[in-house]
Amino acid sequence: MSVKNKSIDTRPESDAVLTQLIQSQEPAQRLAGAFAASNRVARQCKEAIRRANHGISIQEVNLRFIEINYGKELAANVRGFLAAKQ
Repeated sequence: MSVKNKSIDTRPESDAVLTQLIQSQEPAQRLAGAFAASNRVARQCKEAIRRANHGISIQEVNLRFIEINYGKELAANVRGFLAAKQ
């Protein structure tokens, strides 16, 4: 199967090897890799929020993460839900 190079910063030869490695994995391995990558990006995003807003709580970091990635409306709904629980 021919796969077009999707990476703008990766040589086509390297991208082809990576694609071949991924395609040779079992579906469960691919899924685990996708979850790991997604979790890594979320952690990096939250760390960037923490660095940019020194001293904010973990809850506020998570709420800002929701706002950035899922929108202000959802973040406001979560804030309201958390406020109602207190």
